[in-house]
Amino acid sequence: MSSSTEKLKKFFKLEIERKYDNRAVVGGLDKILPSWEKEARSESLRKEFINRIREKLVEYSKLDISNRGALLTELLGEISQQIQVKPITQPVPKSVAPTSTPVSEPARRKVSKTPTMPRETMSISNVTPNTGLHAPLDVIKGIGSKYYQALKKMDLFTLGDLLYYVPRRYDDYSELKTINRVEYQDEITIIAAVHSITTRPIRGGKMKLTEAVVTDGTGFLRLTWFNQPWVAKNYPVGTQLVISGKVDMYLGRLMISNPDCELVEQEHLHTNRIVPIYPLTDKITQKWIRKAMYQTVMYWAPRVFDHLPVQIRLDADILPLQEALLQVHFPDSIDHLHRAKYRLAFDEIFLMQLGVLSQKRNWQALEAAKYSVGDEWMEEIEKMLPYQLTNAQSTALQDVRTDLNSGHPMNRLIQGDVGSGKTIVAFIAAAMVMHQDAQAAIMAPTSILAEQHYNSFSRMMVKTEDNPQGIVEQQEVALLLGSTPEDVRQEIAEGLQKGLIKMIIGTHALLQDPVVFKNLQFVVVDEQHRFGVQQRATLREKGNNPHLLVMTATPIPRSLALTVYGDLDLSVMDEMPAGRLPIETHILAPIERNRGHQFIIKHAQDGHQAFIIYPLVEGGNDETKQNKAAVDEFEKLQTEVFGKFRLGLLHGRLKPAEKEEVMLAFNRGEIDILISTSVVEVGVDVPNATVMLVEGANRFGLAQLHQFRGRVGRGDQQSYCLLIPETDDALENERLKAMAASNDGFVLAEKDLQQRGPGAFLGTRQSGFTDLKFGDITDVRLIEKARNLAKKIFEQDPDLVQPQHKELNVISHVFWQDGKGDIS
Repeated sequence: MSSSTEKLKKFFKLEIERKYDNRAVVGGLDKILPSWEKEARSESLRKEFINRIREKLVEYSKLDISNRGALLTELLGEISQQIQVKPITQPVPKSVAPTSTPVSEPARRKVSKTPTMPRETMSISNVTPNTGLHAPLDVIKGIGSKYYQALKKMDLFTLGDLLYYVPRRYDDYSELKTINRVEYQDEITIIAAVHSITTRPIRGGKMKLTEAVVTDGTGFLRLTWFNQPWVAKNYPVGTQLVISGKVDMYLGRLMISNPDCELVEQEHLHTNRIVPIYPLTDKITQKWIRKAMYQTVMYWAPRVFDHLPVQIRLDADILPLQEALLQVHFPDSIDHLHRAKYRLAFDEIFLMQLGVLSQKRNWQALEAAKYSVGDEWMEEIEKMLPYQLTNAQSTALQDVRTDLNSGHPMNRLIQGDVGSGKTIVAFIAAAMVMHQDAQAAIMAPTSILAEQHYNSFSRMMVKTEDNPQGIVEQQEVALLLGSTPEDVRQEIAEGLQKGLIKMIIGTHALLQDPVVFKNLQFVVVDEQHRFGVQQRATLREKGNNPHLLVMTATPIPRSLALTVYGDLDLSVMDEMPAGRLPIETHILAPIERNRGHQFIIKHAQDGHQAFIIYPLVEGGNDETKQNKAAVDEFEKLQTEVFGKFRLGLLHGRLKPAEKEEVMLAFNRGEIDILISTSVVEVGVDVPNATVMLVEGANRFGLAQLHQFRGRVGRGDQQSYCLLIPETDDALENERLKAMAASNDGFVLAEKDLQQRGPGAFLGTRQSGFTDLKFGDITDVRLIEKARNLAKKIFEQDPDLVQPQHKELNVISHVFWQDGKGDIS
């Protein structure tokens, strides 16, 4: 790079760091023009380039901040185009630097077959399908059919795809060293001259070894290449090279095997910088894709339109998009790289926030029937409950009452720890609606849980001799499961259509035809992460904008509550009903398994019940031999350990009717010890169960372990959770230690999110939230910043129709076109 262009680059970058205040040079950027033009002419820079720099710098002080940023980024791109880079014509063999043969100006600028773009900033939305960033990659010179097909395997189809195909990591070769300071295993860059270079056959002539000795005046260093004889021709004795690689040792001497080398006088893409390392596929090399990226990024990044309004960029303190794209591929420093990644991450989280806020607004714009009840009615209902409501339950109920009387459809998520009493809140909410002759539906993920809800609701709300205050007759409540006989199904369908059934509780069977409601006004989805977007939508569409309440016993970390569930109103239940004792959790070594069994025997002798959970249904191949399985262990436990007690076996391969029979027997106390897989994770409520023993505990996530633990401790007796890992080494498992340290599901949820990422919490809500390239939906600070700024725009222009939001509207639609999220 010439001295004059290097100076320009430094001034422009300083101006960007100063946030475009026009003070990088005393008096303004245009004050550098007289001396700069003189130096540029002496270096024979193109007249057109010099005139353009003069023209733009004279205009700079008159521009607003957003246009200043776009202009400087564009000019930085043009400065980069002054560098003589040979166009891609063929893949460069590994570790062989491209030649420094000058390239003509037309050849250097002919990056694609499309017409040269105008110099003004290009908008993503105003290009046709076959031009600009939407153009296919084979418009780039040198990308023939073979490389085009290879790039398609990497999901790269257009120039825009390439621009956003960011490196998977970076090798920092930006710090130069002299040879006398080089140490073993250093990753280094040196500048040295070739002292000697030879190629000789090895391994009986099957391979060729090229060896070079280079020197920088402070010492000598040996370089080697295998099967690359052309290296000796490209780098004759005396050639000045920039060399990067990892220092190894051979026969007591330092050396570098297969280093990256480039000529000193050319632009360094592979050495003497922070070098991008891209994900690859067959037939594509790092050097080849790096050159393709360089040509694409340097030409197109300055021409991308920044969709974020100026004020948002200033408030968020982020780079212009053009600069971020340049720096994420070819960073000038680690700090520039971090800022570039932050800008791209902010974009994704910001667009996500716009989407969930829009969904929430769309839902709130709908009209719904109003349902209100008096305080006296509420007091009568509360008298029917098995215990006094906690403060958290009362607060959640007040939220629900407000929603039902708002005239807009409720869209609320109740998240509460295991055993916090969410179901009672749902029952009372349903009763409010049914009290005014409307219908309600509760959908649960399993037959076991649905039947449990049916029995609990019937006990609390149905009129009987023991409960004369009940609000509905038994025939007005129905249970619909996949195993429900056809004649009963038809009877239920008829009752729902005529309005004779006011409350229906069931599984996915509720979604199927011919389930038609006369007046469905309230829908509850329990353990909502088990259901997909379409399933919830189908149930919702069976009514006319019904009120929707979704519940989860998996506490949701704040970062996810602000993103994935950001379109929902949130009620948190973090308080247990009175009389519940904290569950004691202990980790046992595999050798202490017998202690755990004896502990269960003692509790069974006292008339209590226990669970033993296994990670597998059955053992089998060598990989699973060390992992205990429910079916295999059931026989052994029945005959050798718990012979005097009644054991039951529950796993996912049983038919629905068989599962229900086992659980009903356990609920009735006909089974003392239930041997099971993870199917008991959700919702099983057996107050007499006091011990939960989990085998292979290290194989489960924190959220799942916490759910297992929640199956006990539902009565007034002290309960225990025993965790046995597969090996002694797993005793130090962080998840198990966290379980032993805390009973707080919200604390454990945050730890689980940190350890395993968001997938465990999303279930089937929408996989799109885990498809982000740059954003991290566990970064609470970034999410809160993006959400606050998205709200700021939303308050001013919710439909994004104002001129300054035109591009943001386009990008937002593109981001959400694959259906991230839903009106839940």
